Amino acid sequence: MSRTFIGTDEHKELFCRQFIDTHDPYDPKKTPWPELSGDALERLRGMPFWSEAISTETEVAKKVEALVPVQTDPLLREAIALQGFEEERHANLLAEMLRHYQLAEPTVSFDPLGPDPYWGFLRTGYGECFDSFFAFGLFSLAREVELFPKPLIDVLEPVVQEEARHILFFVNWVAWERAQQPWYAQPIHAGRCGLAMGAQVWTRIKTAAGLAMGGDDGEEEDDFMLGVQEALDISSSPAKVVATCIRENDARLAPFDDRLLRPKFVPGLARIAAAILGARGGLGVRD
Repeated sequence: MSRTFIGTDEHKELFCRQFIDTHDPYDPKKTPWPELSGDALERLRGMPFWSEAISTETEVAKKVEALVPVQTDPLLREAIALQGFEEERHANLLAEMLRHYQLAEPTVSFDPLGPDPYWGFLRTGYGECFDSFFAFGLFSLAREVELFPKPLIDVLEPVVQEEARHILFFVNWVAWERAQQPWYAQPIHAGRCGLAMGAQVWTRIKTAAGLAMGGDDGEEEDDFMLGVQEALDISSSPAKVVATCIRENDARLAPFDDRLLRPKFVPGLARIAAAILGARGGLGVRD
């Protein structure tokens, strides 16, 4: 990919149009929820994170939507508004699922929006880059071990693939925005992005430490994915989980135009972890 492509009108047109044109117009209220057996239904009801998941999707939607009024470019504004709609639809789909299967009504809570919508969108985007990477792998492992019937997995599949579209849009939006800055302001933009990413790293370190000690500080709204593997009771080695996340991340982003940027930070860390785990356990992970 040519560096001269990033930041051009052609680049903006490509990442926005791919995002808009791949939108799936499904309606949560018309979802064909499958019948579940007693065991599968009890397993679904036993998952402890539905309220947190719905709260997270609702808050993410609000943060994304907050950027729309201040976005002056009409194509970017259309794409960001669509992402906000899709994030809110995720919450609506999960709420419909809980109602259909008569699960406990979720308690939805979230913090007030901050004063800077640009910063909120950065934090949200980098958070999604973390969570989606692991969601791809855990979703595949849940399918592999038949944690739930295939028809239910198929219903949730569009939500997972939408996250791939979101992170692809985000990393290209970040690169495009930086390229619009004068040369002397680009390091400032990069530093701000680094702070947003670092905040998400710190959030997940705190959450992982809390889980390791048997608790959770509950301070952050978008870090629940780190506790999902334990809740799903997927008995896979750390090496297999990492390898699956890498494979699924590559596969979900593969259909999009090769000229578009892909997230690098989290997959890069995962490949380092895979190499370390492979050296210890004899598991090789290929690029």
